Amino acid sequence: MTDRTPLVGREAELDRLDAVLDGPGGPPGVVDLTGAAGIGKSRLLTEVCGRAEGRGLTVLRGRATEYERHIPFRVFGDAFADLDPELLRGLGAPGAAWAASAGAAADGIPANPAVDPAGAGAGAGAGAGVSAVDRFAAHRATARLLTALGGRTGAGLLIALDDLHWADPASLELLDHLVRHPLRAPVVIVVARRDRQTAPSLAAALTRGVDTGAVLRLDLGPLTERACVEQLAPGLPPDRAARLYAASEGNPLYFLTLLQGQGQGRSGPALPPGGLGALLLDELTPLSAAQRRTAEAVAVLGDQATPPLLLALTEPASASGSERLDADLGVLARRDLIRPRPGGVWSLRHPVLRAAVYEDTGPGRRAALHRRAAAALAAAGAPATVRAHHVERALTDWEPEAAAVLLEAAEQSETTAPASCAHWLEVVLRVLPDTPGHAARRRDLMLKRARALSVCGELRASRDLLHEVIAGLPADDGSGVRAAAVTLCASMERHLGQYRASVALLRRALSRRPAPAPADAVALGLELGSSAPHALPFPAVRAEVLRTLELARALGNEPAAAGALAVSALGEAYEGNTATARELADRAAACVDALTDRDLADQCEPLARLGWAEFYLERYEDAERHADRGLAIARRGGPLHLLPHLLMCKAIVHTHACRLPSALDLVDEAESIARGIGSDELLGLVLANKAQVLIAARPPGDVSALAAAEEAVAAAGARTSWWTSLVWCVMSYAALHGGDPVRARSAMLRAGGADLAGLQPSMRPLFLEALVTAAVTTGDLAGAQEWAALAGRDAERLGLPVQRAAALRCAGQVLAGSGRPAAAAERFARAAEEAGRSGAVLWEAQSLLIGASLTAEAGDPATASAMWRRGRRLAESGGSLLLTGLADLLLPPPPPPRVPGLTPREHEIATLVAEGLTTPAIAARLYLSPRTVDTHLSHIFRKTGVTTRSALAALTARHLP
Repeated sequence: MTDRTPLVGREAELDRLDAVLDGPGGPPGVVDLTGAAGIGKSRLLTEVCGRAEGRGLTVLRGRATEYERHIPFRVFGDAFADLDPELLRGLGAPGAAWAASAGAAADGIPANPAVDPAGAGAGAGAGAGVSAVDRFAAHRATARLLTALGGRTGAGLLIALDDLHWADPASLELLDHLVRHPLRAPVVIVVARRDRQTAPSLAAALTRGVDTGAVLRLDLGPLTERACVEQLAPGLPPDRAARLYAASEGNPLYFLTLLQGQGQGRSGPALPPGGLGALLLDELTPLSAAQRRTAEAVAVLGDQATPPLLLALTEPASASGSERLDADLGVLARRDLIRPRPGGVWSLRHPVLRAAVYEDTGPGRRAALHRRAAAALAAAGAPATVRAHHVERALTDWEPEAAAVLLEAAEQSETTAPASCAHWLEVVLRVLPDTPGHAARRRDLMLKRARALSVCGELRASRDLLHEVIAGLPADDGSGVRAAAVTLCASMERHLGQYRASVALLRRALSRRPAPAPADAVALGLELGSSAPHALPFPAVRAEVLRTLELARALGNEPAAAGALAVSALGEAYEGNTATARELADRAAACVDALTDRDLADQCEPLARLGWAEFYLERYEDAERHADRGLAIARRGGPLHLLPHLLMCKAIVHTHACRLPSALDLVDEAESIARGIGSDELLGLVLANKAQVLIAARPPGDVSALAAAEEAVAAAGARTSWWTSLVWCVMSYAALHGGDPVRARSAMLRAGGADLAGLQPSMRPLFLEALVTAAVTTGDLAGAQEWAALAGRDAERLGLPVQRAAALRCAGQVLAGSGRPAAAAERFARAAEEAGRSGAVLWEAQSLLIGASLTAEAGDPATASAMWRRGRRLAESGGSLLLTGLADLLLPPPPPPRVPGLTPREHEIATLVAEGLTTPAIAARLYLSPRTVDTHLSHIFRKTGVTTRSALAALTARHLP
């Protein structure tokens, strides 16, 4: 489609866009054009497409539309319709699938691109059902396809997506994936949208892309009066130009429409933008009745407005009807009301004009046009997901045949686009008679809609609907609907942080008489076990989980048995019952590994629990393996809210193993999902994990980890739960690395309570290390010694290498703070050995680097140098800027001439005194207590014979190079 409006006043934006087009394939890979309606986004997009074509890039254009917001992947399908289907077919299964979809659309039969590309990308066989489709596989398959297209289309590929604020949720998920995982190919995606009408999830995804450099944002503001008048209306008298400009508020579309209205004899230009619809509709006044009906049909059909469908809506199927339609289309085109698009599609020249024509069409006629469109599309073989839009718009009362189309659309989009599935089910429920004869069907549809809402992350809406289902069930219901609704509702409550409500629901259901059927009791028991250690300690549900396991085994339900074992393994691992946890984890892993992915389709969360249990047991390879399997299953249609747990499990394994770039990618993805779900506690947990990764990944002095931890604490609020405790533990570490030991101590005591009983037992030595460090730094050696002793006792009980390493570092810090560097160095060397045994490279490197500094102070430079080199190498290869920065701070350069008689540590302190540092600042720089620094200073004064800091500074300066 060619936009005939002049391009005015966008020189700066074009310069930046030219720079992107000159280097496709590098950052940024996405350009975000934002602005008000009519401000010139589409015109600028057209200019960009023309410049891209001039550079040899292949250009694909797609436009989202206001009235087709529930057709999955519609805007991308529209873009791919511009591409040669034969080229697509030559790029493998995903390309062939999109080619079939695009080809169908070009024939006026818009296929559902949500099904075939994902199925092909996931390896679906012939005849595979839609339920097997993986919307996340669709994302990956499309990314592979775009990468291949970028390499096969000459200078590269430009994808221009207009009016993205109207895009369907599935398309927004796909774009979010492409922002988070930039394509390694010469591909540029340019999107245009109205900022105020953009869904929060899309705005957040694009904003994060701006922060990471993956997205370039260009906000289009009003044009200047000079640009409007000189380029859009040259020769206009100044007084009229001023009135027109003031009325248009610098919006070029409003300016031109007002100018056109003036040219048609209207009384004056000072109409407010709110009168734009009337001005646009006035352009239809000269049309004949048939031409007006054709314009209305184009508005109703949107991107489906091909001549065959327009004929079905406006004229009898005859040669004379086709001729009259062609004539009417010609008149509308000459008046620039409609414009041709690729594939023989016609569209009104601007979305604002389409909205005006659509809303001005009488409700009865509009419904009739949609009904004809649905019938024509059915006759042409279009899928239910495309017909459903028109069926919905025509639906005014209960019509079983129409409901069947909507239910088929819901089924087709259940896994590829769960938000669309939930929408179609809502439409059916809205018209389904609320009578006893339909009560059972209504409950079933409500339960199915609640599942779809849970899958797409609408936890609150799902929870509320499930409460409605439960409340409407008869007291003697024996259908199993109650158990299914209670189980899912309790899961929603739990993931929203409402643990007491979750447990109360489950206990009430389990205690009902007659008792739930055995299969229902298994599902309820598994969910109850999952409430620990959040709502109650695992020992409080241990017996019930064991009964659930025995019942699952008696029923031959191995997936449920695996789930019960995973719940038990995590519960025991959390409590620090290491031997029992290992045995249960072994049994759970053996059970899970023997099951197929199909068997585990509903067991994503137990896989996450098993992965976390294995992490706490320091079985990092097993934890990552099970997290990866859970991710693969969850991405094929599992609930969205489970993905962050699996992503975080893998991220924390990568963090301990010092694989920090990949850990950051994982927590970023988890964050993008958590922000759209609406659970403050889940967001708090994700941000805490992100802060933990940032602490290690960012250089000393960076504040991003502290900012993430503070947001995590704010999200967690005043709750008391396992996750909230973890959030405060990470806050303690972030404050410590931010140079605030007092705040670090306060945060850890908030996490664990005065007796520290609230700290996770299996991780307490590692958490105690933050307290010990804070105490030593503030000179509280007695407190540090007490907490170090507790860490030692806990580590001995747990028998886990990483926890023993943490206890050894605690002891080493106390010794260093007491002025015993040799003994402290020995503890850090042993800590490095312990951490290395488990593969916790991050802790091994940290132990080596601090130990190297202490070893040098103890007078063993050769050993110190070897420890430093290994520690820095591990830190650098793992991407830990914190530890490489620490290494560079701790390693003394080749020793310069120094004050005679001083030890290396004493000279180091004398040098810092010469730099003007205070005792607390020196203590913080060298990870010593102020008391230790003062002890060193007294030795220095005695050895040098000086009595003041200024004299010591002068003496030291004379010996520096």
